[in-house]
Amino acid sequence: MSKLKGVSEKSLNNNSRIVGLLAQLEKINADSAESDTARYVTSKILHLAQSQEKTRREMTAKGSTGVEILLSTLENTKDLQTTLNILSILVELMSAGGGRRASFLVARGGSQILLQLLLNASKDCPLHEELMVQIHSILAKIGPKDKKFGVKARINGVLNITLNLVKQNLQNHRLVLPCLQLLRVYSANSVNSVFLGKNGVVELMFKIIGPFSKKNSGLMKVALDTLAALLKSKTNARRAVDRGYVQVLLTIYVDWHRHDNRHRNMLIRKGILQSLKSVTNIKLGRKAFIDANGMKILYNTSQECLAVRTLDPLVNTSSLIMRKCFPKNRLPLPTIKSCFHFQLPIIPVAGPVAQLYSLPPEGLFFLSSFYPQHPLDCMRHMDDVVDESDDNDDTDLEAENEIENEDDLDHNFKNDDIETDINKLKPQQEPGRKIEELKMYEHLFPELVDDFQDCDLISKEPKPLVFEGKVRGPIVVPTAGEEATGNSGSLRKGVAAKAKVSPKGAEGDKKPAFVDLAKADAHDNDRTLQQQLAPGCTAGVKKDYSLPLTVVTCPKACPHMAACGNVLFEGRTVQLGKLCCTGVETEDDEDAESTSSVEQASVEVSDGPTLHDSDLYIEIVKNTKSVPEYAEVAYPDYFGHIPPPFKEPILERPYGVQRTKIAQDIERLIHQSDIIDRVVYDLDNPNYTIPEDGDILKFNSKFESGNLRKVIQIRKNEYDLILNSDINSNHYHQWFYFEVSGMRPGVAYRFNIINCEKTNSQFNYGMQPLMYSVQEALNARPWWTRVGTDICYYKNHFSRSSVAAGGQKGKSYYTITFTVNFPHKDDVCYFAYHYPYTYSTLQMHLQKLESAHNPQQIYFRKDVLCETLSGNSCPLVTITAMPESNYYEHICQFRNRPYVFLSARVHPGETNASWVMKGTLEYLMSNNPTAQSLRECYIFKIVPMLNPDGVINGNHRCSLSGEDLNRQWQSPNPDLHPTIYHTKGLLQYLAAVKRIPLVYCDYHGHSRKKNVFMYGCSIKETVWHTSANAASCDIVEDAGHRTLPKILSHIAPAFCMSSCSFVVEKSKESTARVVVWREIGVQRSYTMESTLCGCDQGKYKGLQIGTRELEEMGAKFCVGLLRLKRLTSPLEYNMPSSLLDFENDLIDSSCKVTSPTTYVLDEDEPRFLEEVDYSAESNDELDIELAENADYEPSTQEEVLSDSESSRTYLP
Repeated sequence: MSKLKGVSEKSLNNNSRIVGLLAQLEKINADSAESDTARYVTSKILHLAQSQEKTRREMTAKGSTGVEILLSTLENTKDLQTTLNILSILVELMSAGGGRRASFLVARGGSQILLQLLLNASKDCPLHEELMVQIHSILAKIGPKDKKFGVKARINGVLNITLNLVKQNLQNHRLVLPCLQLLRVYSANSVNSVFLGKNGVVELMFKIIGPFSKKNSGLMKVALDTLAALLKSKTNARRAVDRGYVQVLLTIYVDWHRHDNRHRNMLIRKGILQSLKSVTNIKLGRKAFIDANGMKILYNTSQECLAVRTLDPLVNTSSLIMRKCFPKNRLPLPTIKSCFHFQLPIIPVAGPVAQLYSLPPEGLFFLSSFYPQHPLDCMRHMDDVVDESDDNDDTDLEAENEIENEDDLDHNFKNDDIETDINKLKPQQEPGRKIEELKMYEHLFPELVDDFQDCDLISKEPKPLVFEGKVRGPIVVPTAGEEATGNSGSLRKGVAAKAKVSPKGAEGDKKPAFVDLAKADAHDNDRTLQQQLAPGCTAGVKKDYSLPLTVVTCPKACPHMAACGNVLFEGRTVQLGKLCCTGVETEDDEDAESTSSVEQASVEVSDGPTLHDSDLYIEIVKNTKSVPEYAEVAYPDYFGHIPPPFKEPILERPYGVQRTKIAQDIERLIHQSDIIDRVVYDLDNPNYTIPEDGDILKFNSKFESGNLRKVIQIRKNEYDLILNSDINSNHYHQWFYFEVSGMRPGVAYRFNIINCEKTNSQFNYGMQPLMYSVQEALNARPWWTRVGTDICYYKNHFSRSSVAAGGQKGKSYYTITFTVNFPHKDDVCYFAYHYPYTYSTLQMHLQKLESAHNPQQIYFRKDVLCETLSGNSCPLVTITAMPESNYYEHICQFRNRPYVFLSARVHPGETNASWVMKGTLEYLMSNNPTAQSLRECYIFKIVPMLNPDGVINGNHRCSLSGEDLNRQWQSPNPDLHPTIYHTKGLLQYLAAVKRIPLVYCDYHGHSRKKNVFMYGCSIKETVWHTSANAASCDIVEDAGHRTLPKILSHIAPAFCMSSCSFVVEKSKESTARVVVWREIGVQRSYTMESTLCGCDQGKYKGLQIGTRELEEMGAKFCVGLLRLKRLTSPLEYNMPSSLLDFENDLIDSSCKVTSPTTYVLDEDEPRFLEEVDYSAESNDELDIELAENADYEPSTQEEVLSDSESSRTYLP
């Protein structure tokens, strides 16, 4: 006890002592006492600071005046020893406190006092070395914490003082080291950097750095860091290039690389690379780097470093430099404008399409037929790629317009697009069109006037759904693995099995008929599939309405089948794609012996009905109008797709995959003789012929929704693929859908799609492309599967001019790369960005739903809303429950049901939206009692495909007008945007007759986020996310916009509430969601976004999303609407009070929303440690610090299944 007491007293004495010494020093300053006393007091304080961390903490604690007293003494004293004592004290204070204590010193004016002290000390003759060392050491530590340090140093005139000290004392390493550290801090200011460069600082640095040496490595490291900072100035970089220093840096780097065998000087090697990185930010630097054989040097050295993980920073920085210096090339196309052209009825007044049409005639690239007719130099003035860096400027622009407080700008950047004008945020119902004009839509609302007097509506037993004369079970929405119960019907499991049918057929059953594909027409000159086969080869089609597809089989191998086309009907010719006919591969020899080839190719599922009919699909395709006049049908669309019976986990990304792919790209420049560079597919060349070489893959995309423009063979098994732009556009490359044939099994084929535009993609976070194998479909596995390894997405060396990029300088393209091993020889496979869903598929599904529904139970009506630009019909669907009878009260109840308005597929590349819509439609048309209740609650008006032309022609985002239709809702043009114009007209009509929909939802897909989520509209939440947060407190707003998303977050496994946003942004003011909310007055106006990748939460965490989950989401959306009805009208339902309480708690519960806007920011997905600059422009000056010894660990957003070794986990 006495010991503890002694310690306490000692501590108290020490605290009292430092406080007393500081008070004594303050009194000395006030009384101008003798210097001897000040010298004594400061030495005592120094002793305490050196010996006790507690003293250092106390002097820099909040509220302490110790630092102010020291700085005041430093400013006023003339005594050298006192000055040195105080400087030593300051060094001790910052020695262990890090940045916090340096900031503490800056906040108390330390920068200005020390700079003035440096200026005064420089006038002494001779200079006091210790004083200079101390001042420079402290300034080098506090300078980075002072945002205006560079300006203060320049104003005080100390830049040359430090520079001259280095020049005059090159051999005095003790003095030069802190001076170089301070020069590095000075150089962070661009004006200072230019000033120092003019005074010879670049040349001075090259007197310090040199070849490998075991001496003075610390000085070398600081000199290289200073040089890298100086060379960020374009003026200094040009100076270095002019003096040949790029070659010098490469020579020094090679020397250090060769001699640093134990890797003890990695920081020096990285410093040299950082200097090269800075100097190659300018065009002259990149040219000098290429001329000095820098690509080969860095490629070779980085490859030698791959074996040592701690050298990854060197590999990554080398990779960044090589990518930056890789010569920019234009895409190997005659023009980046779409190879297809559609003549618009009118030319837009403004916008990108108007700019394209305003070009001189020789610059335009029009098509009058399938292929372009112009030489490669057409539109070169628009597409030429030039290095547009401003190397010839005499001064740096950043030096002229220095930004003093960049942090403030960064802080407010995220809110720039959020609408802050409350008057603009308030919904203002604007009729827009006169009621007389809106009467044109009356005929699309017969449910509001029909009295059903001619209908027999006496209550009867509901009729089951009938498909093709056969009674099947009710339409049941897939539940992604959940078994249906009660009256909801049996679940279609989608498990394929080989049918074993007696060749004679079972007794009493109708014998299966074998018909050719051209059975629809009975003309004498019909060319059947069998007639087109090689001699000895026959084909059969087994039709069974319990099967989801028609199976084409060939019992005999036919090596010539690949060259055959299959005419399906007379009139306009439509062909199936090339079918491999080497025989249907079987997985069991015993089965092959005991069953026929037809039986082997059969696909059998459970008794649930299917909406797919191959013959009907062909008939619909016949009437579908495309700009290229497609004459082929893709097999996946003909066969159909059923969800596979296994789970597909999000792919775990291998460490270093991106830099490996980039290194292989760089090899193209270094080893050009190894590159084949042979065009194997080209839509732009009318004279193109398919190569006959048996080892070359064959490609095709001339079918509905197909998108592939050109293919170039790079190496034996590597191909560069170029996507077509949206028609009447020169960009929007993302959606792809193409056919590949002629492959060999066991060979790794690499595919590079080289003209993507987005800066990041879910392909970097576990998403895989989709593949459909015809051979697998014939083997009873007709489904799209996720495939590919070594997948990544990164910026490449292809670029566009600023004219072609809409004014954006040096806009670069990005590459999706993936590697595939095909399971079958000479198969026909299809690849797609996401599960394809064509316009013809939609029309087929609607016809099947219409023919199968029970008209006494379901009110189903399919109208044509309008015709598209190319003459395709845009379907409008109405679904509700038939009235119980034609009595007055029942008719009134029918007419007074609230409307729910749904739309989808405004962006053609977001095919997942159509699969969600399919789930919604199937659920609404099912015999499920819940679905019947839902139909009795609402009238559904649905536009399932807002952009048919874009879908048909393989566009990603635009219609044939070359415009994003979801940005035309404010003022749609009836001639250019007919589907938007008339869909908005329907909503305006409902508003005019006082029948505003309860809910509007537009289904979309999201390419850069996971899960399913919603965007809505809220004044209060929008204002809350701006700087005017206080104003949101005064806004009174019904929180009903959150009700439906919260319901979905509890009932839909894929839905994520935390990703939802209810903020209105300026850039989204012309979208459907905002316009319907603001102009029509629909409070619950949403965009529902479905991921293209998978989920990182809930039941499907770690799994890629499939059509089963998407259709389930569409069904769950319907269930959510029913719960919404119960919550908004609880008295209409005899619900248990406990259920009402539960649902009220559900809506009232707080829910954290972490996505304040609809933007995808960098932090939405974490970077991989080995990644370097895959999303930033190559001339960015941001120095990405990489971990040197850390293995990549996936974050919570990237977690995959624990059994990641297995790519698929079968469902129980």
